[in-house]
Formats: sequence, structure tokens, C-alpha cells
Amino acid sequence: MKTIKIAGVPEHFNLPWHLSIENEEFEAEGINLEWTDVPEGTGKLCQMLRNGETDIAVILTEGIIKDIVAGNPSKIVQVYVQSPLIWGIHVDSNSKYENLSDLENTKVAISRIGSGSQLMAYVNAHNQGWKTNDLQFEIINTIDGAVEALSNGTANYFMWERFMTKPLVDNGTFRRIGDCPTPWPCFVIAVRDEILEQNPDAIKTILNIINQTTEEFKEIPSIDRTLASRYNQKIEDIQEWLSLTEWSQQQLDEKTLNNVQNQLLELSIIDKKGTFASIVKS
Repeated sequence: MKTIKIAGVPEHFNLPWHLSIENEEFEAEGINLEWTDVPEGTGKLCQMLRNGETDIAVILTEGIIKDIVAGNPSKIVQVYVQSPLIWGIHVDSNSKYENLSDLENTKVAISRIGSGSQLMAYVNAHNQGWKTNDLQFEIINTIDGAVEALSNGTANYFMWERFMTKPLVDNGTFRRIGDCPTPWPCFVIAVRDEILEQNPDAIKTILNIINQTTEEFKEIPSIDRTLASRYNQKIEDIQEWLSLTEWSQQQLDEKTLNNVQNQLLELSIIDKKGTFASIVKS
């Protein structure tokens, strides 16, 4: 039995992985796939790939591209979720801020440097016509940290996946004052170069299994109820999320990679572009 370590955020996008593991589909192929939940998100996942804490990461597209360009010895092996991630823009429920325009020159809570929450703060600022150089950040690590920072005023707004934060909007902790969808497919699967070289067949098998699961995922009986129960969501919110979410079984194409890199370069998040071969495993 070959052990392969995989990590991702504890969010509804990753239920296909958990179902495949619980159904022992990887074990049947001689693979012990060890999943680690990483609530801190993309910045932490990049760090785990770099130091060998994980072999595979299910990770935000913009975050891993930025980190591979900066020297992370990993490659994107395929797109995992083709649809955009819808980032909700949240303030404390008692905040004086009512509109997106009110947030210019205020402090944004981010999980960590290099995280999706930081990168999308730049994208949102650019969309709003704000000076991206003026962005101020407060590192809060997790959603619980964001709740604390927004309530005590050490940060003013927080961007996170809209549906995962909806329970905090429903219970009056946050108010959502806007959305910012990613202008690209939101999640990809990245693998450390060392693992790609040593275990190419195992990686191919893992991708074949997860792709079959995601292809059939929406057809699983009562999958909306399963998701709602596991992720503390209202059934109607999960149904809306399912209608908006499209998984992928395809490789990241060069046009999409260029689009992401061009935007990251324009926002000064990267200072150079990587080649397709240095970022994507073909």
C-alpha cells in the first residue's frame, strides 16, 4: 500500500475527495490517501507543499501559480473546479460600513500572506478603482480569527467563499456587502515535483478516481442534504451553490494560465511570468 498525503480546505468543494476515501476507492487501487484539512487556506497549503508536509494540494488557482513562480517545486496537474469562486465581502454586523466604496483605505483581514483572501483583496481593489499599493492587511489565520478581528476593529472587512460564510451572515455575526468572483477557474490540483517523478502511476490513478467521482457528484441521491448536514448549510443555499459549481476533469490550458499571470503581474503580485512547462504538468 503506497501512502500519498493530500491537503485542502475543509469546505464543500472537497466532499468528492472524502466520499472517495470513505468508499475505499483509493485503497482498492493500493493507495492509502491521507487527507489533511487546512482551514488556513492557500498560503498554508503552499507552505506544506514546499516543506513536504503534503504531496498533493487542492488549492486556489491564483495562489499556487503565484507560489510556483516564486519557486515552489510543484506542478498543476489539472483543474479541479472550473467555475469561479464567489468571494463574499463581509463586515461586522455592527459596522458603520454599508457599501463597497466605504471600504477604500480600510484594513482587510486575510488568513495569511499569499493566501487567496489576500490576492482577491487586490483583485477587488483593482475592480473598484482603488490604489492597490494602499491596501492594509491584518493576518487572522482562520474564519474564527476574522470574526474576532472584525468585532474588535483590528480589521474592517474580510473576503471568504460566500457560501461557507453564509451561516455567519444568517446568525448576525457578519453582513455581506458585496461579492467578487474569481476571473478564472477557482481550484486546481497541485503535486510536488518529487512525487510526480517518483509516483507518476499513483498520481494518475488518484486523478482517474477523483474525476469519476466529480463527474457523477451532482447525481448522487440526496447529495444536497448530505452537503447541508456536513457543512452546516441551509439546503436552499447548498442547492444554489450546486447550481453554480462545475467540477473539471481537464488540464489547465495555456490561455487560462496566461490570463491569471497577466492579472497577477498587473497587480504586482508577481514580478515575472513563469512558462507553461514550469507551472503545468503536461
